[in-house]
Amino acid sequence: MAIPVIDFSKLEGKERAETLAQIDNGCQQWGFFQLVNHGIPVELLERVKKVCTECYRHRAEAFKAETMREYRTEVKKLAEKLMETMEENLGLEKGTFKNQFTGNGEHEPFFGTKVSHYPPCPRLDLVELGLRPHTDAGGVILLFQDDRVGGLQILKDGEWVDVQPLANAIVINTGDQIEVVSNGRYKSVWHRVLATGNGNRRSVASFYNPSVKAVICPASATAVDETTGAYPEFLFGDYMDVYVKQKYMPKEPRFEAVKAIN
Repeated sequence: MAIPVIDFSKLEGKERAETLAQIDNGCQQWGFFQLVNHGIPVELLERVKKVCTECYRHRAEAFKAETMREYRTEVKKLAEKLMETMEENLGLEKGTFKNQFTGNGEHEPFFGTKVSHYPPCPRLDLVELGLRPHTDAGGVILLFQDDRVGGLQILKDGEWVDVQPLANAIVINTGDQIEVVSNGRYKSVWHRVLATGNGNRRSVASFYNPSVKAVICPASATAVDETTGAYPEFLFGDYMDVYVKQKYMPKEPRFEAVKAIN
């Protein structure tokens, strides 16, 4: 069992409908998938690898470099294009996700990039996890992971499935807010990172999240079945206040807790 790998460039050709269906399946059935031919130049990805390595090796302030600014610009564009494909699959108006995330343009979405470094673990008999199981609080997460050292796993049908390293791919996962706006059609899923003794693992994760002042709720067009009303309307900032205390707990109590705030 392996998470889907999708050629994003085929959205622009004769295979658009098939590619949209693959993305829909990835969001519905997996909550994770890998994009190849996503439009971010390979040359830029190679520079990002180098910058990240040098930063940890020399304790440099490398993340102020132009390389990371270029990368963030490209990844943000990819996130917004991906959300447009989700809207098309869900039958939503173009811009639905961005409008919710920005309060119809009154606020800026939060877009952040985090670089993680997982050194090899010398005692795997004592340490199993580099990062505990959790779902992500926000919107769309775009991960440029190490292409040699694995460790990322997702929970699928009760089994932990490896997200295999794939050179120059971008791993996509849908966060809790995508689940809410889609009214549960798209799911955020549990994932974790295993400790490894096979070398240093690099992880560059970018998060396209709502503004803390944004009001999040199911889009009206997604209210199509008996789950309608299962998700509350809330301020994303209130949700984050709950999330930081309950990150490693099931998400359903978080929705209940934020409902009680309003």
